[in-house]
Amino acid sequence: MLEIGGGGGKAAPPFAAAGRAWYKRRTMRILVLSRKRTLFTTRRLVEAARAEGHEAAVADPLSCWLVCGKGAPHIYYKSDRRKVSEVDVVLPRIGSSITDYGLAVVNQFEMMGIPVVNSSAAIRRSRDKLQTLQFLSRHDIDIPKTVIARGPGQIQAALRVVGGPPVVLKLLQGTQGIGVMLAETQEGLESILHTVWSLGHNLLIQEFVAESRGRDIRALVVGGRVVAAMKRIAPLGQFRSNIHRGGSGRVVHLSPEYERAAVESARIMELEVAGVDLLESRRGPKVVEINSSPGFEGLEKATGADIAGAIVRHTISRSDSRARPVPAVRS
Repeated sequence: MLEIGGGGGKAAPPFAAAGRAWYKRRTMRILVLSRKRTLFTTRRLVEAARAEGHEAAVADPLSCWLVCGKGAPHIYYKSDRRKVSEVDVVLPRIGSSITDYGLAVVNQFEMMGIPVVNSSAAIRRSRDKLQTLQFLSRHDIDIPKTVIARGPGQIQAALRVVGGPPVVLKLLQGTQGIGVMLAETQEGLESILHTVWSLGHNLLIQEFVAESRGRDIRALVVGGRVVAAMKRIAPLGQFRSNIHRGGSGRVVHLSPEYERAAVESARIMELEVAGVDLLESRRGPKVVEINSSPGFEGLEKATGADIAGAIVRHTISRSDSRARPVPAVRS
């Protein structure tokens, strides 16, 4: 059964039947959707919610089951026949491995009229690297020149567009640096492309920004402002700077130009909470990726910022915007 905060034993589904005394205390009920409540980010969000005087529960989205009927979408948890109810706001932490079902759960909460930070549509859009770049390219956001090609006859033209080799290759889905490769030569590029195409996948061919090799900036945007940023540096001999790939991070104070690029990118993608990755080019910031469920363990340790608290406070402000809580739904 769902465990609220720490402790073991059995418990009811999230906030199923706790009465209405909490209205007087103005206690908000936050549901964090996460596969594991022991993950750093999940645990910190629960701690921050409690520190702010609110209640928090963690639910595995794969343990939620959804019921649709005429005018009555509902969510049940695990094997219980009791409905999830009296949730004020939902914080999704949907991993890429469960995107489809996880987003169905997020969308169900939205259909029930419960605020969600971020929305299912925004999360889905941000999961696709090509769609993200397509959205950003329509606006005044600088991004690396990028081509998606599907046949051998397009490779030469693609190289001319992106100014390579070398070029960066990226799978359309992937996080933490997985599915990102560097092709130093045309022969290397062709070999990788033919292999990936034979497996039925597509790759983005992207401009290599040489002056930022092995370095990027991760900015954490919450509610339209940057709450923390760090420069990530790849291990010696590597070009991917992700902390999960062994990179290191140090605090950085963004210039107005870089801060605007991060905030505007999150706004364009309609993300209330976003990790925005930027490269430092000679012409200014280039946005390369946007993460809708950003981890922030390395960022909190590098900057000392209370990122979990900032996310929770923004989440509470979304819940406060509603006139009244969603009433209890009983089976």
